[in-house]
Amino acid sequence: MKIATLIMKSYAFARKCLGKPCGAALCALLVLPNVALANPARESQRIEVKVLSAQPDMVSGGSALVQITGPQEMPKLSIWADGREVTNAFHVSPRTQTLIGLVDGLAAGKNRLEVKSGRKVLAQLEIINHGITGPIFSGPHQTPFICETESAGLGAPLDADCSTKTEVTYIYKSTQPPTPAERSEKRPPGAPPTGFKVYDPKGSRPADLAEVTITENKKVPYIVRWERGTINRAIYEIAFLHEPGTPLPDPWTAAPGWNGRLVYDFGGGCSAGYHQGHALNVIDNTFLSLGYAHVVSSLNVLGNNCNDVLSAETVAMVKEHFIKSFGVPVHTIGWGGSGGAIQQHLIGQSYPGLLDGIIPVASFPDIASIVPGVVDCTLLAHAFESSTLAWTDEEKTAISGFATWGACAKESRGNSWIKVHFSPDLVRALACNSLIPLPLVYDPATHRKGARCDVYDNEVNVFGADPKTGFARRPLDNVGVQYGLMAFNRGVISAEQFLDLNEKVGGFDNDGNVAAARMTGDPEALRIAYATGRVNSGGGGLSSIPIIDMRLYGDALPDIHDEYRSFVTRARLLATNGSADNQVILTFPFTTKPGQKLGASFGMVTSTLVPKMDQWLDTLAKDTSQRGMIEKIAAAKPVDITDACWSEDGEKIVEKRTYDGNGRCNQLFPPHGDPRIAAGEPLTENILKCALKPVDPKDYAHPFTPNQLTRLKAIFPKGVCDFTRPGIGQEPLQGTWRKY
Repeated sequence: MKIATLIMKSYAFARKCLGKPCGAALCALLVLPNVALANPARESQRIEVKVLSAQPDMVSGGSALVQITGPQEMPKLSIWADGREVTNAFHVSPRTQTLIGLVDGLAAGKNRLEVKSGRKVLAQLEIINHGITGPIFSGPHQTPFICETESAGLGAPLDADCSTKTEVTYIYKSTQPPTPAERSEKRPPGAPPTGFKVYDPKGSRPADLAEVTITENKKVPYIVRWERGTINRAIYEIAFLHEPGTPLPDPWTAAPGWNGRLVYDFGGGCSAGYHQGHALNVIDNTFLSLGYAHVVSSLNVLGNNCNDVLSAETVAMVKEHFIKSFGVPVHTIGWGGSGGAIQQHLIGQSYPGLLDGIIPVASFPDIASIVPGVVDCTLLAHAFESSTLAWTDEEKTAISGFATWGACAKESRGNSWIKVHFSPDLVRALACNSLIPLPLVYDPATHRKGARCDVYDNEVNVFGADPKTGFARRPLDNVGVQYGLMAFNRGVISAEQFLDLNEKVGGFDNDGNVAAARMTGDPEALRIAYATGRVNSGGGGLSSIPIIDMRLYGDALPDIHDEYRSFVTRARLLATNGSADNQVILTFPFTTKPGQKLGASFGMVTSTLVPKMDQWLDTLAKDTSQRGMIEKIAAAKPVDITDACWSEDGEKIVEKRTYDGNGRCNQLFPPHGDPRIAAGEPLTENILKCALKPVDPKDYAHPFTPNQLTRLKAIFPKGVCDFTRPGIGQEPLQGTWRKY
């Protein structure tokens, strides 16, 4: 008898006998006769109940996907939710050979699930249910909050939480190439992207319907099920291959179009929220054509709301909905660049289990530790502009730490921090999205309780409010920072320039305006930043997942996605775990030789990375050894996924990437730094406020005159940064899955 027939027969038997005497075994364990069962609970002598769709205290939407496992010898069972029998909701899963049930009708708050034999309770679990609009663990909802369902093509919002009805559309990939007019046509929200057409499930198959070969060499029609709706006040979208008229995947059965894997895509930027935003494009051939499900959400775009805790909560809730609808993915792979990379790093660290492997592109380690070196650009520019001394671009570059001063400069020809407003907008209270009506926005004179749009007030649930001002506590600090220290010691700038710069650099006031005084980080905000995981520690769950870090090198263009950030994450992994073997760094040229496409090697390799991560995770899952997790991850790594860079000719150069190495990759793509690295901070760059030491002339490569030394001590009356010591408030990550 074929295995499939055995499954179907035992599936039917299990559904029939559940709740009745099943003889010698739990019905869930009778799926494959004479076949070894992959059920770790089988050796246990007790029933175990587990929520598959979410953390048991973080369920949303009134339902939970629950798994029950137990020993072979079992009495008659029944399953109850708050005194209501739900036994009929449970069926055997051919995937896991366990009982799985979608328990719905959960009340708001606490619910008790019980597995009974007669009146005896064999197992129980408390489930805490939350509303589908959230929040669950990110803290009170941000107000005001502007809905954007209409501009997204989903109609007017149904309530103040920007809810909308869920829409499912089928589209298909056409074999006919789009015309120039179709390529240039502006398509309304919700319309199929170029190259796709609406598919009528009730009609006949279109003549121009494309086919695609997904993983495991299955050929299927290129028809996409496209779901759009709202969860946690965000617009979410889910897409995967599915032919109408055939069964959809569910928690018990697979379907031909979906390969069982999920790619969760994260968007870039970093701006305060107060609005719903739009999601990324979910109809992405890179993922769909291989059979992956692709998921996006508007609150997983940091340009819509730069709050990684809210992003993690949104992932948890959207993924929960996906699991309850279609089943538990074999793997969930994170993908996304810039701010999308930040989200992957911090969710991987602080909310382990949501992402199994991550592929950060153009990466940064986090928000909290990159903000100081970014907004320093504005302070340095102000110091240069207000100085009576002459400053060359070479001197400015050395002080900035970047490959070129253009990475900071407002007059840059490329993508600079000031030019795209991150400096000073990351710390500017008035940097609100234009969608926020001005009467709702903070005004220092007329509306002090209005929306404040700096990154710290955007995360006030995490940092808390300063009782003196009512504004969010800030960990932002530059007391003791000797800007241009490395440039001075190398002889690039003079002692007079070094002193003048540090006299004039100043800081930002609470509203993000340049001020003469330097900034002092709030002690509680500093502690919170480290303890809660706002600083990427390299620990938590991040040390237990594979990381493929890739970027186009554009340091000298300039482009603000500077390469050294990949090495910062590596340095933190090493400092926390003693190894960074779970991270791979891939670097590509931003441009190629004349006649070649921009980033040709990058595009070619990108299309293979999700399957390679999939392979990596598959191999890792088979490792049952007692080795440490990073050691397991390193051993499971595919042989062709290793540190490497690509030349403009497309040559792949395989070598271990290090920040200060002298290999070919570093010759082609030298890493640089930022103003804090150029002030002597180590590569881990995780010191938000430095410990201080007295000014000591012996610490400098060049002498000061007595008058200059007096000026130096006046600039730093409490001392200068001692980067050999931990930062103020710096402590290890204090647990994961925090609630606010």
